[in-house]
Amino acid sequence: MNFKTLFSVVCLSLSSVLIWANNSPFPSISVKTLDGKSVNIQDYTKNGKITVVSFWATWCTPCKRELDAVHEIYEEWLEKYDVQILAITIDDARGLSKVPAMVKSKGWEFTVLADSKQELQRALNFQTIPQTFLLDQNGEIVYAHNGYNSGDELELEKKIAALVK
Repeated sequence: MNFKTLFSVVCLSLSSVLIWANNSPFPSISVKTLDGKSVNIQDYTKNGKITVVSFWATWCTPCKRELDAVHEIYEEWLEKYDVQILAITIDDARGLSKVPAMVKSKGWEFTVLADSKQELQRALNFQTIPQTFLLDQNGEIVYAHNGYNSGDELELEKKIAALVK
């Protein structure tokens, strides 16, 4: 492993542990639905469900791989854990126009929202995507992870299962 990779792994691990070690409430910020309606993110995160929030963009290959992997097991997660997934794009206005067609072509069945002004991203204080947050039934952040490697969704499922017990 080269120094740059090692440094990135250490920084990412530390940031997840240090920032999200304690349960933190998810911010109350407005985002948009794909049809342009403004909604408060807490309308989704304060509904008593375990919530996976995944930040992504149309230009981010690892983001799309992560969402594809989650899509493959989403039905199972719904049955076992009654979990909801919020895929929040940070695409700007130009990229945002591509999102509905991409979601349809990929068959993603989870809720897709837009944070095109990156207000929610700034409130959560992260820079790189994909960025995934796991929220408990109270809407509090209990786990955060960025980047994507094949199999990360299995680690996420372990965290989800622990919240159900």
